[in-house]
Amino acid sequence: MGNELIPFFNQYETLVEAADSIFKRIREEHSDCVTCKIECSDCCHALFDLSLIEALYLNHHFNRTFNGHEKDTLLEAANRADRAVYRIKRRAQQTLNKGAAETDVLTQVAEKRVRCPLLDDANLCRLYEFRPITCRLYGIPTSIQGAGYTCGRSGFIKGRAYPTVNLDAIHRKLFELSTALINELRSRHLKMADMLFPVSLALLTVFDKDYLGLSPIGDEGGREKGGNNDPAQSG
Repeated sequence: MGNELIPFFNQYETLVEAADSIFKRIREEHSDCVTCKIECSDCCHALFDLSLIEALYLNHHFNRTFNGHEKDTLLEAANRADRAVYRIKRRAQQTLNKGAAETDVLTQVAEKRVRCPLLDDANLCRLYEFRPITCRLYGIPTSIQGAGYTCGRSGFIKGRAYPTVNLDAIHRKLFELSTALINELRSRHLKMADMLFPVSLALLTVFDKDYLGLSPIGDEGGREKGGNNDPAQSG
């Protein structure tokens, strides 16, 4: 994939700039509570997923930045991390299937830790400039579906009112951008914008024309050949 993604990357970077601005403002207003510092890597072990546009963006800069043995080593780390994430999600699904409450399962998953493959031996991010929005907002209060969250190492006190970032609103914008991208590319995978990727999978995936549903199938090709060929409907 080439220049056709650049306009969407530019729109995504506008969201990134807004996230950075919010983090900076809250950090200035509550400097005693925001404890983020160099080599603090708590967020680099948290489980979270990326939208399609974020996965494409991270993958793009990963492939531009690394090559040779260094890239192979990072892909091996991504493979290990991805297997660990898969096992955690599989066990969570099994627990849900047994009748456990979704909120309880999500809380248990949130407590799991998997080292990000981009975290180096000095506890620094190898792609810090291009890190996802979730990484940029970690350490300040956020909310998802009305539930509040913050880093356990921060100084924010439970029960007190603080400025809080509504992650649902950010996720909607990322979904809308991913949908616009898929529509613009005229992918035959109509539900690809629904897909979510752990960081590990975003690095491992080859986002070529076949994967994105841009290559013709047989003599017909085009969007009409979706259905079972849609990766958003697999696995």
